Amino acid sequence: MKVFIIGMAGGVGRRVARALAARKDDASGLVRRPEQIDALTGQGVSASLGDILAMSVEELAEAMRGSDAVVFTAGAGGSGREATTAIDGDGPGKLAQAAALADIQRFLLVSVFPEAWRERHMNDDFEHYIQEKKRAEIALVASDLDWVILRPSALSDDPGTGQVDLGLVKIHREITRDDVAATIVELLHAPEISCAILEVTGGAVAIEAAVAAMKPRIS
Repeated sequence: MKVFIIGMAGGVGRRVARALAARKDDASGLVRRPEQIDALTGQGVSASLGDILAMSVEELAEAMRGSDAVVFTAGAGGSGREATTAIDGDGPGKLAQAAALADIQRFLLVSVFPEAWRERHMNDDFEHYIQEKKRAEIALVASDLDWVILRPSALSDDPGTGQVDLGLVKIHREITRDDVAATIVELLHAPEISCAILEVTGGAVAIEAAVAAMKPRIS
C-alpha cells in the first residue's frame, strides 16, 4: 500500500510512517523543514517539502497522486487559535478535496475524544481545539470518500504495548503513540471498515484482533 501522510514529522505521524515502512508499504508525505526529510529518509520513508496551509488543493492533489490512502495526523500543537482553526479545523477538509481530485478514496483522520480531559476544566483555547476537531470530522463525513475517523485518548510517549481497547464508544483514558500508529496501519489494511468513527484507548486486546473484531460491526 502507498500511503500519503500529513503530519509525518509529528509524534504519531512519524510512527505511522515507520510502521508502514517496516511492513514494506510505501510511506510518503510533506514536511516543512529540510532536516526532517533527512531524518525520515534514514528510516526508509520518503518525504518532500510542503505546507498544507500554503499549498492549493490542486498542488496537494499532485503531491499525493498515485497513493492508495491518505492519513491526516497534523495538528497546530498549541500554536494559537488561528493556527488551530487553519490546521485542525480547515486542514482535513482541504486534504479531502485534494484526495478526491487525485482519485484517492481511502482517508483516515486522527481526531480526538469529544470528552477529552473534561475533568481538568481546560481553558477556552482547548475548547476551541475540540470544536475545530469536530468541524473537521463533519467535513470529512460529508465527503464521498472512504473515510475512517480514529479518536485516540490522551497520548503518551511510553513504549507501545501492542494492545488496545478499540470500539465505537470508549472511556477516555490514555494510550501510547506507538499503539495509535499501529492501529492506524492495521485500519488502513482493513478495507471492510469504512465510513466509521472509532475510539481507541489503552487496553488488553492485540491490535490486529481488535481491528478484526470491528469488521463485522462496521462493514
